[in-house]
Amino acid sequence: MNSGTPETRSMTHPLDSREGLSQLPSGTVLMNRYQIQDVVGIGGMGSVYRARDLHFPNVLKLVAVKEMINSAPDPLVRKTIVQNFEREANILVTLNHPAIPKIFDFFTFEERSYLVLEFINGLDLEAILKRSPEPIREDQMIIWAIEICDVLEYLHNHKPEPIIFRDVKPSNIMINQQNHVVVVDFGIAKVFKFGQKGTMIGTEGYSPPEQYRGEATPQTDVYALGATMHHLLTHRDPRLEAPFSFADRPIRSINSAVSPELELIVKTALQYKPEERFPTAAAMRDSLVLLAKKTGALSRVNSGSLLMKEQTVKPVWQFAFEDEIRGSATIERGILYAGAYDNNLYALDATKGQFLWKYPVNGGVISKPLIAEGQLLFGSEDGKLYSLQPATGRKNWEFTTGAPIRSSPKYSEGHVFFGSDDKNFYAVNITTNRKSWAIPTEGAIRSTPFLGTDLLYFGCESNEFVCADFRGQVKWRFWTKRPVTSSPIVAEGIVYFASLDGIFYALDAKSGWVVWRFRMGKGSISSPSISNDYVFVGSADGYIYCVERASAREIWRFKTDHQVSGSPLVYKDAIYCGSADGNFYCIDIKSGRQRWKYTTGGPITGTPTALNDVIYIGSADHNMYAFMA
Repeated sequence: MNSGTPETRSMTHPLDSREGLSQLPSGTVLMNRYQIQDVVGIGGMGSVYRARDLHFPNVLKLVAVKEMINSAPDPLVRKTIVQNFEREANILVTLNHPAIPKIFDFFTFEERSYLVLEFINGLDLEAILKRSPEPIREDQMIIWAIEICDVLEYLHNHKPEPIIFRDVKPSNIMINQQNHVVVVDFGIAKVFKFGQKGTMIGTEGYSPPEQYRGEATPQTDVYALGATMHHLLTHRDPRLEAPFSFADRPIRSINSAVSPELELIVKTALQYKPEERFPTAAAMRDSLVLLAKKTGALSRVNSGSLLMKEQTVKPVWQFAFEDEIRGSATIERGILYAGAYDNNLYALDATKGQFLWKYPVNGGVISKPLIAEGQLLFGSEDGKLYSLQPATGRKNWEFTTGAPIRSSPKYSEGHVFFGSDDKNFYAVNITTNRKSWAIPTEGAIRSTPFLGTDLLYFGCESNEFVCADFRGQVKWRFWTKRPVTSSPIVAEGIVYFASLDGIFYALDAKSGWVVWRFRMGKGSISSPSISNDYVFVGSADGYIYCVERASAREIWRFKTDHQVSGSPLVYKDAIYCGSADGNFYCIDIKSGRQRWKYTTGGPITGTPTALNDVIYIGSADHNMYAFMA
């Protein structure tokens, strides 16, 4: 949501000055509820902000706050401006469509009025076009145009009276992270009454001739959509051309990759006379759908092959540690806990990224912290397991092993379980702080254990994979050809893990018999994750694999530019994973296609953490990042 409210000027122009509008500083709280975080757009009469809703203290709920600064000296004009802004709120509150932002609040304070809307995490089409040296591809344009037609049809058939949007243009159409259209800025949308005239309002280049005469019908929006498509398919901005001159620059004369069929659809939408255009948005959509079926655009775009190569995303916040972050974070009661190679465990406010406290130890911390029985537990390369008070960071106790601890602790039945480089797997009583038992192995244990109902599982650097009970009795061992650093996961009686021998294993969880083996290009220290019938794992060959759990059949693989040491996180309909190439990837879970990526300044080796639609990841560039899912 990145455009303002242009209803107080007539036809807007790209050279209109927007300077001199004072913006709210970060941290400003409106109505004791909405805390401003950042400016995400500039409108003709104010800014659009990303803000946090403070009514949800333990959840990072983001909203868009749209501002209108009313500085008109004439009292009557000032009143009219506020009424127009209120009209947008009144229209939005009656709408219920997935491609239209929901409205949460409306209020006026001094010279400024505000709309609080659903925050859309994405880019508008104007920004996408500016970031691309090439026009939008035809197949992608068809799908987005179909979705825009769906929104226009909904508005034009709105009850009790139709609504004409009157300002379809690239900057008012956002593309969210799922690659779907969201129509924003209803500032000049108007309830349609046949034969009624209004003011000359809209945007030069996109508005049809009748809109200059103060007339607007559903076919007004059809024309503006055609103008928008012409702009996106040719990379030629109609605001910089003579009005109504599209016939002088046919699409295929500029972009020969566009089919004659799509060119004809756009040409029809752009007819000078309304009666020569598509009669409705639904009719235009039907033509687009027929073309999509003919060309196969629906299947190709839905499979993700035509998504933007790199959709720019921006962290909600980032916080710099003093050294590399190689491990994973834990979040509990609004606090994020994570270790770093600066020999500290950090506590941050998970919603703001603000520092709370840190606890120094004598070695790097790559172990993922654990909250259990009111204690914060983590291991360090100084060979100790620490217990702290989660709120303050004050130490409760420590337990010493004979070598660095890189395994992350797990808790069950009054005990914390973890491995050490001293070749022992420990069970430590969380109340007495003493060892209950230890299982000796032939190699360092860097794998994080999986705790089942009756059995636990972990891998070793000595090429062995161990299954034991909660009394420390080994039930079976399985030998691989190379070390097992990967942390196992168990589902429906099968234990899954990867090895540096290049094999992804599925074993019977009770007997240790092989169910299947899946060969990767190189070894793996990545821990698998599961969603429904599929299991996901990364490899040093640079791929993230999706494998069918029952048969080990490869469903898809996603290529990064370096080895994947971290573990994929499944969250809703996406996979989130980092790579040693420094990129953090969001991947469609069904197709294996990239939705977006964010480039950090160093390798990513930890596993992401998700909570309330926010994804957290650390990087070797010293930064902890928070992204909207």
